[in-house]
Amino acid sequence: MSTRSGIGYDVHRLAEGRKLVLGGVEIPNAYGLDGHSDADVLSHAIADALLGTIAAGDIGHHFPNTDESIRGISSLQILERVAELLRQERARIVNVDATLVAEAPKIGPYIPAMQKKIAAALKIEIAEVSIKATTNERMGPIGRGEGMSAMAIANVEVER
Repeated sequence: MSTRSGIGYDVHRLAEGRKLVLGGVEIPNAYGLDGHSDADVLSHAIADALLGTIAAGDIGHHFPNTDESIRGISSLQILERVAELLRQERARIVNVDATLVAEAPKIGPYIPAMQKKIAAALKIEIAEVSIKATTNERMGPIGRGEGMSAMAIANVEVER
């Protein structure tokens, strides 16, 4: 077995008329994130981190925004497909750790539900999914409430 790590990052603008979905959980908010899929920055960062563990590119390669057949796709479906790619490469997810960066809304109460949904999509235990949140201290576009970002790291064991 070898251990591999990957890093993921995603950012989306906030937009009117969109649902706010983070970690597969719909959160009541006046604005949602704009994107080709449900724009779930947290799930996207985790997907990119997982793809990085097997050197398989990023979600833009696997789920391009030019593919109309996946417009509005749930990011949990993206995570399910990424997890299947890892299984095909004989990679077992050890853990994922992610941080959401946003000024609002407060997501602490939603973290257990996010962990549950992400763990189910990846077919791993909830204890293997860490989610944290922070603000950007009102600095820059994220600090002004124009968008949200997320970063993640993932670790896998690969059979050799």
